Amino acid sequence: MSAPLIVLLPGDGVGPEIVAAARRVLERVGAFEFTEEVVGGASIDAHGMALTEQVLDACREADAVLLGAVGGPKWDSTDPDAPRPEQGLLGLRKGLGLYANLRPVHPSPALVGASPLREERIRGTDLLVVRELTGGIYFGDRGREADRAHDTCVYTAAEIERIAGTAFDAAAGRRGRVTSVDKANVLETSRLWRETVDRVAAGYPRVELDHMLVDNAAMQLVAAPARFDVILTENMFGDILSDEAAMLTGSLGMLPSASLGDGGPGVFEPVHGSAPDIAGKGIANPLATILSAALMLRHGVGMPGAASAIEEAVEAALARGIRTPDLAPVESEVPPMSDLPGEVAVGTEEMTDAVLAELQVSDEPL
Repeated sequence: MSAPLIVLLPGDGVGPEIVAAARRVLERVGAFEFTEEVVGGASIDAHGMALTEQVLDACREADAVLLGAVGGPKWDSTDPDAPRPEQGLLGLRKGLGLYANLRPVHPSPALVGASPLREERIRGTDLLVVRELTGGIYFGDRGREADRAHDTCVYTAAEIERIAGTAFDAAAGRRGRVTSVDKANVLETSRLWRETVDRVAAGYPRVELDHMLVDNAAMQLVAAPARFDVILTENMFGDILSDEAAMLTGSLGMLPSASLGDGGPGVFEPVHGSAPDIAGKGIANPLATILSAALMLRHGVGMPGAASAIEEAVEAALARGIRTPDLAPVESEVPPMSDLPGEVAVGTEEMTDAVLAELQVSDEPL
């Protein structure tokens, strides 16, 4: 059996640093074939566009895609005709048919003090955001004429049915609750969303469904996050709510994601951005990318045991007090690692070393 083919898309900013860290971990747990391509701002610089057809074809031929981050002030523009790094993400999602984005949010017990919320508020939080990824306002008709602009939000019942099915399937294997988030008191697309989700729910009698307006959902994520099991929502709402939910973990640097379609290669990436202000400084948190690699092993290449081993190693490293700057104040004292004499794990490479140290349980790959 041939080794799984993984396309690495480091992207911009801290992307190359965190993807390199995840690759080190992947090489520890299995045999893979890697190819590396450019996307986002790096692709604009090289090819004048954020995603080339050649790169998209390479991704289609892969077993899975591991993405770093795209974007940065270098490519910011209000010119509607200027290429933007984010077009690379949208192109990947559309080109690979990735309609379901999964973002698990499970605060580490070791990081309860890093969350801006009190421990009693986040205790017991274990939720999954299921976000529709290829419809809605991000893919609707848009335009600008003089001092007028428009962005159109469009959904079909078929698009809603398939993402709802993903959420209900996930809930059936979890705690059996789906909260569907919309704005049905204002938006016609949300009224179609709610009607369609109700119809899909009828096929899952053991899964409980409730509907929640997006403004209330944003409030409840802060007030009582442990009440949620699976949050199902459309593209833009999911984009916003999942970033809010990430802060329950203490940092955007802790949240992985998986973008999946119907059987083709998925794209696995951290939720955080390219962080150009710290790019090249060696202090970016690699854990969201390492955990995204674990999701890739579980959902992309059929290696759930290796995925669990990585997740357990991350938890063990955090339990030992290892922190990157986003997880602890720079002036805080981080205990040295006894198996790495003289080093204090506060940077990207050292955090990766800490995870690898927890994975080194034998001389053979896991």
